Amino acid sequence: MSTVDPRARMALMQMLFGFMGAQVINVTARLGIADALGNGARTTDELAAGTKTHAPSLHRLLRALACLGVVAEVEPRRFELTALGQPLRADAPNSMRWLAMLFCDDPVWRSWGHLEDSVRTGEVSWDKVVGTSPFEYFKTHPEQSATFNAAMAEDARNTAPMVLAAYDFASVGTLVDVGGGSGTLLATILAATPKLRGIVFDTPAGMDRAAETLARVGVADRARAVAGDFFQSVPEGGDAYILKSVIHDWDDARSRTILQSCRRAMGAGGKLLLVEPLLPPKVESPAITGMVMSDLNMLVVAGGRERTEVEFRALLESAGFVLTSISAPLAPTTYRLIEGCPA
Repeated sequence: MSTVDPRARMALMQMLFGFMGAQVINVTARLGIADALGNGARTTDELAAGTKTHAPSLHRLLRALACLGVVAEVEPRRFELTALGQPLRADAPNSMRWLAMLFCDDPVWRSWGHLEDSVRTGEVSWDKVVGTSPFEYFKTHPEQSATFNAAMAEDARNTAPMVLAAYDFASVGTLVDVGGGSGTLLATILAATPKLRGIVFDTPAGMDRAAETLARVGVADRARAVAGDFFQSVPEGGDAYILKSVIHDWDDARSRTILQSCRRAMGAGGKLLLVEPLLPPKVESPAITGMVMSDLNMLVVAGGRERTEVEFRALLESAGFVLTSISAPLAPTTYRLIEGCPA
């Protein structure tokens, strides 16, 4: 047997320790440490008092954060936030605080612990460990639902400028945001497109902050929030229907049902706009790691999947659409804007 390269062993070791780093970030987000460091360096004791934690144990967490580059130990037991740690602040323009808490939340964490079961069976681990599907779970767990909604709003806020740059919404009369949650994406698009009107459509739990968002952004006079079930129907009369990070939540059969609801609701000249990652036909670069991990997350958590261009074309055709264009990546994200029209 040939000798194993020590560098390969070390690289694998770092991967094995990856779950530890994820929890360090999760706990940091939950304790609000980045927010506490927002105005400058603080000592371990000061941070412990502000976060109501055990100072010696918090110091151990802070050392781990320093090794990860999230904070810097500027003096013994005195820490400041780094550029890497800035997105963990709740008030950061590019905040990822809620996203960090979502992906390490207890049901997601336990579902990933059963990845082997999902790979062996193709079944969703979340349903087994929690006892119900994610969206049914959120109906009865308001705190977790709020975390999910806030994380989706963060992602929509960070992605909206790239969506605006990739598509001319001035040609659209009414835009329906299907699965639009807090209304963050729609509100941003409306604010940049003065003549556009819009509808946020989601479940009651998913859109509980939508009206507030539309009012805060100053577009409530051109938009409304409508509750419903996209497996049954979506609001009629839209010129374009946009779905961000919706289709990847579902398998092909359920995705087809959602898209068919959109097809029935729109006229012959309507447009379908999907904001989703696009997997390449094969792995040629580690740059797609995020998409691949998201694909596995859909396997264990929701039963959905990320898709290739071929798979998107087939899915849209099965729902009565023709895929007409795919944008370049909405950098710095891996999202694409996928446009379809009625067949």
